[in-house]
Amino acid sequence: MSGARTRLFSAAFQALHATGANRVLTRHAQGLGVILTLHHVRKWSGKAFAPNRLLEVEPDFLDATLTRARELGFDFVSLDEAWRRVTTGVSVRPFLHLTFDDGYRDVRDNALPIMERHGAPATLYVTSGFADGDAGVWWLALEEAIARAKRLYVDLGAGESVLATGTPAEKSAAWSAIYWRLRAGPEEALRAEVDRLALEQGVDLGSFARELCMRWEELAEIAKNPLVTIGAHTMTHPMLAKHPVETARAEIAGSRDAIRDRLGAAPAHFAYPVGDLSAAGPRDYALTAELGFTTAVTTRPGHVAAAHRSQPTALPRVSLNGLFQTRAAIDALLSGAPFLAMEGLRRLRRRG
Repeated sequence: MSGARTRLFSAAFQALHATGANRVLTRHAQGLGVILTLHHVRKWSGKAFAPNRLLEVEPDFLDATLTRARELGFDFVSLDEAWRRVTTGVSVRPFLHLTFDDGYRDVRDNALPIMERHGAPATLYVTSGFADGDAGVWWLALEEAIARAKRLYVDLGAGESVLATGTPAEKSAAWSAIYWRLRAGPEEALRAEVDRLALEQGVDLGSFARELCMRWEELAEIAKNPLVTIGAHTMTHPMLAKHPVETARAEIAGSRDAIRDRLGAAPAHFAYPVGDLSAAGPRDYALTAELGFTTAVTTRPGHVAAAHRSQPTALPRVSLNGLFQTRAAIDALLSGAPFLAMEGLRRLRRRG
């Protein structure tokens, strides 16, 4: 997310908070409940170049979010209970469910004690290749390659060019140029280029999964906790919509089968890697239903409403973003007001 967009969102959250619009709009904006998206929960390192910071929140912020949600009347429920409320359309109080993508070890170490203190259930969506310790975490490999480099030679579509990466500002500019260019194209090209850049800088591509993600024995232990549900998140974390249907089906089914074989029960819930419309679409929603999942979640932002009972494998989530760790952001996201505003803007564009 660019600095300008970050400032815009921060200002919007603060305005909704300062004007009391969150309270006014809640009745119209809030659905039956909310599914929160998280990745890492850990103390902030303070490093100057941190393009993936949006994927991590501090433990105190997660604690503050759950404390505030309880004050606002949310019920903390399992995903099965959340889905029951959606299918019946009945929820006397709004529900909240936590989800953690990828299977990072800091979720066990830092988030689980907070969940236990609040009695807040969560679904951990496991990428089976990360649990095996052999799948690449390409976005972290790209960050580390840029962090190590003084300059990079890349082809961004107009022939090879040189990007200076000596300062944190130059590194951030290089990240934006490389990341968004690669994200717009085929995933095979993205991964090949990230692998090349990482290897040039001496980055161990497999180190991130090994060092950061829970292995199967650790997942088996955390799965015993009554607050924890294990869900599936593919084998190698591809953007499914960028691949042929056979590849997408194999990734979804393979992660389901690996979890069943290693943990003793087939998961009923799935999360699409990356999860926006560029990464998962109607074909993929149909695949997860075909393969037997009760629900599947996207990263399309919004609260869950009764209308979603017809879309069990395309549910929205609300991201707890590491760039917006404020009380104003908590209140806005839990009220649903930003998503009501976004829908209003989309309607205006369609009319225009």
